[in-house]
Amino acid sequence: MAALLDLEKSSLLKVAPRLMQIVRVLVRHKFLGALRGKNHWPPPKEVRETFEELGLTFLKLGQVLAMRRDLLPDAYISELELLQDQLPALGIAMVRAMIETELGSPLTELFAAFSETPLAAATIAQVHEAVMRDGRRVAVKVQRPDLEEMIATDMAALTYLVALGENLFPRLRAFDLPVLVHEFASSLSRETDFSHEAHSITLFRAALTDIPDLWIPDVVAECSSSNVLTMEFADGERIDTYARQNPEEMPRLINTLVRLTLQTIFEEGLFHADPHPGNVLVLFDGRLSLLDFGMTGELDEPMRESLTILLEAVVKGDARGATDAYLEMAPQGSEKVNRAALLLDIKAVLYEIHRSDLAEVSIGDSFDSLLRAGSRHGVHNPGEFFLLTRTFVILEAMIRELDPEHDYLKSFREEIARLTAKHFSLERIKDKTGKLAREIERLMTDAPGDTRRVLRRLAEGNLGRFQAPAVEALGGRISRNLERLTIAIASAALVIAGAMLVITPQIGWHHNLGEAMVIAGICGTVLVWIGALRNDQGRGRGRR
Repeated sequence: MAALLDLEKSSLLKVAPRLMQIVRVLVRHKFLGALRGKNHWPPPKEVRETFEELGLTFLKLGQVLAMRRDLLPDAYISELELLQDQLPALGIAMVRAMIETELGSPLTELFAAFSETPLAAATIAQVHEAVMRDGRRVAVKVQRPDLEEMIATDMAALTYLVALGENLFPRLRAFDLPVLVHEFASSLSRETDFSHEAHSITLFRAALTDIPDLWIPDVVAECSSSNVLTMEFADGERIDTYARQNPEEMPRLINTLVRLTLQTIFEEGLFHADPHPGNVLVLFDGRLSLLDFGMTGELDEPMRESLTILLEAVVKGDARGATDAYLEMAPQGSEKVNRAALLLDIKAVLYEIHRSDLAEVSIGDSFDSLLRAGSRHGVHNPGEFFLLTRTFVILEAMIRELDPEHDYLKSFREEIARLTAKHFSLERIKDKTGKLAREIERLMTDAPGDTRRVLRRLAEGNLGRFQAPAVEALGGRISRNLERLTIAIASAALVIAGAMLVITPQIGWHHNLGEAMVIAGICGTVLVWIGALRNDQGRGRGRR
């Protein structure tokens, strides 16, 4: 799908009719009173009915706002969570036309059989069961027609409306509405691009191949496009239905859910952001099947590292560590945040968590409290953190529904321990050590020559009494210092890595290797110190 937010192509004249329609609906539902402050907001039910009346784009916006507990009171969140992601089904003629236009062949040539009755009909698309020519059962997800133009018009109208509101009522700028609209447009663009969903499925299948109790349907690439997605058919029961009939199976299945969630987050930087019971099936052979990858999140490596530190700090009650890790996850504008005030708020959050019964502690609620604290102090929370919080909230609610007696945190701790052991495996350490060695080698090889070249060019310029020989000598000293600095960094890395191995909860070679790395790092540090001392003594004699 093309970019949904392009004001140059969506002129005010073009979107004016839709903009006026939106304004009329907002006036009728008493939204203008909200401009006078929170005490004049329309009732929660009125807000939900407004989004329902405004149609598809605003239904999705309402669902996004339902995640923003940092912006809205709980009563509004609860009401927005009732927004239904369903629309009347498309007729088979329209479905056939969409598939044939997208895939370039008649429906009868693509499929041996195609059910006219959809399995599900949502705001973005509907799903039909079909049979491929080779006999494979598949599910065909077909996007509603004219969706791109409709969403583009709505997003342009919403953008103009936000800009107008901020100009007329400057207090709205505190809500950072343009950023919210931009993030919503990006999220909606990904969700309506089925090629993005197909790519996500491929990534998840590759990341979770080592979980035997899990099966993710594969994409049928030859019958898929940006608006049509064909996948293998998952034949099973919703996990909540299965739980009522097979309660004894829940501990195993819940552990699988926890494992796949944490493994994709911390190992691959991926997560399924909508793990509700309708998207989790239990197949007839007892395996889990995960469906609908339209809403997924991605975390880059720095954010994953910050998330790991944040989780550890929350568990330990380390408010300062949690504050630092949280601000690292939301770096944009964090230099303007009052860290002292934020630290006090996070201390209060962690105190409430640790005074509760451990069995009742919720990771999702803990993240939600952090988001609220950050927003109160001007932190611009990244969209991925909202999605991640939503993921944990939905997952925990589903687990409590499936088995109220299950110790969710025990499953969480066991999986974290497994991932930690995997992180410190010999193969992983060799890989990281190799990367570090290559980086150090490149730095040691390139830095002296690069430094000399830069200084030579400076010397050739008009630098007054700075002449080339003096600059070359300076370059030599800088080069030697760079080499010592590089060795010092490598030594420090060895000490840190070795110490982590020594303290990891494993026995045997982990401790031996860790001790050897610590000793090697200390020796390297001593050598650098001796070299620096000799250099200082030599310069002292030269001055005398």
